[in-house]
Amino acid sequence: MSTAPPKRPVPAPGSLSGLVQAGVAPALPSVGRRARRRRRLTRTLLVAGLGLVVVLLLLATSGGGPRPPSVTVRPTLATSVTVPQPPAPAGGPATQPLAATLPWPRTGQAAVAIPELGYLAESGPEKAVPVASLTKMMTAYVVLHDHPLSPGHVGPRITITTAEADNFGYDTVTDQASVQLAAGEVLTESQLLEGLLVHSANDFAFVLATWDAGSVNAFVAKMNADAAALGLHHSHFADASGFSNGSVSTAVDLLRLASIDMADPTFAAIVRMPSVDLPVAGVVQSYTPLVGTIPGVVGVKSGFTTAAGGGDVLAYQTSVGGHPFVVLAAVISQEGPTVLFTAGEAALALAGAAASHVVADTVSAPRTTVGRVTAAGHVVDAVTASSATVLGMAGDTVRQSVVLRPPALGAPAGTTIGTASFGIGTQSVSVPVETTAPLR
Repeated sequence: MSTAPPKRPVPAPGSLSGLVQAGVAPALPSVGRRARRRRRLTRTLLVAGLGLVVVLLLLATSGGGPRPPSVTVRPTLATSVTVPQPPAPAGGPATQPLAATLPWPRTGQAAVAIPELGYLAESGPEKAVPVASLTKMMTAYVVLHDHPLSPGHVGPRITITTAEADNFGYDTVTDQASVQLAAGEVLTESQLLEGLLVHSANDFAFVLATWDAGSVNAFVAKMNADAAALGLHHSHFADASGFSNGSVSTAVDLLRLASIDMADPTFAAIVRMPSVDLPVAGVVQSYTPLVGTIPGVVGVKSGFTTAAGGGDVLAYQTSVGGHPFVVLAAVISQEGPTVLFTAGEAALALAGAAASHVVADTVSAPRTTVGRVTAAGHVVDAVTASSATVLGMAGDTVRQSVVLRPPALGAPAGTTIGTASFGIGTQSVSVPVETTAPLR
């Protein structure tokens, strides 16, 4: 007996499943196929969105049109030039080096310097020798380094002890320079420095050393440490006054120290004083020759002992073409009946001779081309707006530099676009740089 197969359900007329079965309507996609289609659509939309973003960015950066030409600058000034030699006289001898023409003293040691120019010359090989009260330049350096004084300020008040007052009597009988002190007297730091440097008071050196370091020995240790730090390799100090023959130096070292000291406005103001008025001692005169008597002599210090002979470190202020500068000269180990004046006059002769070789060199006239500005093939010169002058000697190297910044397109003629700088030694002169024509 056979069993009849089960009957399939008959779809309702007009239903979708019935149409599919009948081959009239397509079959529905599977779930996997629908997911793949959604992913493809999503990727298409992402790519289209990114492309739109790129297009918008390009339009924003380009301004929607052609990019304007870039503006560039280029310096054309040499990094250095040399101060020219003066023309030799017709039929005269060839020009000699400056040092060979200077009036060096016949004995002792000497040196001359123009700090602004970086110039230094010496009489010959040097060795350390006693320098007497020229030592006090180092004493003043240590005090002002430890206790600086602004211009117009007098500093701390210091009470003189009985022991310090007694030094005046000792210095007198031992033929030392001194200024009278009294126990209980009150002096300012400035007054003590004035007595030390103007009247070369050894007892003031003792007071300052003890006040600064607690003892003379501790102060002398500071002097030698500072001297080494300053590069005074041929100097050594045994006391604060220079009365000891163990306080030694050279002419070149003394000039280096004087240059540093004179850069301190307080020191420079004191050493140009021909006299000073102190509470107990009253008015005392400078032992430094020529200060207050010869125009231009503005310091610095003299010194004398039998072992050291006479010495003078001189500062001489002069000018060339309206540009002031200072010459320093040191002469030591001099002998004679008026030994301090002998040393002072020799130092002044050296300073004057060196100063006579200084020239005001106009290293850049107005409208000197120092650069170029370029835009779209159009070139405009960059020139100095004014002249630049530095002091120098024949053969000196003048440092030159230009700093330029690109101007805006369309900038008019005369637009400032930077500076040009020129220098010798410690000098530095800067002038504006401007364009010569509109930048189209």
